[in-house]
Amino acid sequence: MSLKIYTKTGDSGETSLFGGKRLPKDHVRISAYGEVDELNSHIGLVRDLISNEIQISLLTSIQNKLFVVGSYLAKDPDKEMALPELEDDAIEQLEIQIDSISETIPPLKNFILPGGHPVVAHCHIARCVCRRAERSVVALGHLEKIDAYILRYLNRLSDYLFVLCRLISHEMGAEEIKWMPSSSK
Repeated sequence: MSLKIYTKTGDSGETSLFGGKRLPKDHVRISAYGEVDELNSHIGLVRDLISNEIQISLLTSIQNKLFVVGSYLAKDPDKEMALPELEDDAIEQLEIQIDSISETIPPLKNFILPGGHPVVAHCHIARCVCRRAERSVVALGHLEKIDAYILRYLNRLSDYLFVLCRLISHEMGAEEIKWMPSSSK
């Protein structure tokens, strides 16, 4: 017997956290873990569009870590629950990748516009969704205590996604589109 995907318990605009607590679907906690889930989907798309095996492996690892982050955001904060650990070395791993990529791409001398190639554009969307998820977690942190690791991880992840955009452009030979401000008269 297979499990039904629909429960009908959310038909009134509420959903359950891990632990059973019910919240309105527009609660900041629900937005925070929903945006982490959306980010995970965008990262999966980028992962499936690139061919750099090192970055594919790292993106898969990031997706797994985002599930852990999502589980922390989706749990009832008033209940003790066993969840996978938030590993500090994951942030260090991102920093190592950022530094490594930064050494292989041309130095950034201008602001760049998202795009230049469809894969690069998708990666920029992932970066923007990461920043939005980070903002939602900050908003949640104004209401409830959250693990500081989550903010550090999302912040570093958006930095990694930015340099990944640049790496993908570089590897594909796509031109980075420089931002050219309009001259004011």
